[in-house]
Amino acid sequence: MNVKSPTIFKNQMIKSNGGELATEEYEFELFPFFDKSDRKRISRTCNHIGLETKNAREWNGFPENGIAIGSDGFGNLIILTHNGNGILTDNVYFWNHEIGQIAKIAE
Repeated sequence: MNVKSPTIFKNQMIKSNGGELATEEYEFELFPFFDKSDRKRISRTCNHIGLETKNAREWNGFPENGIAIGSDGFGNLIILTHNGNGILTDNVYFWNHEIGQIAKIAE
């Protein structure tokens, strides 16, 4: 995807490569980075950030500069964005698939 992830996000993904993110309002399953080191890891990471972002870009209203990092299981995503320079911001956004809009939910 040619983007650089925020350090805190990258470090967390190195530890767990996926997992959950919960706030008072939201609960998300984080997408992993694709790991092709063996068959078991390929299977566990098949719904990786790259694939989920590619799929999301086919939906109306998904931001062109968005990278899908997690899902609430109801079609809504949490995303990171970039301003075209390939560096993702530290802001986390909620993308509502029904209305195609994003709202900042965390830094």
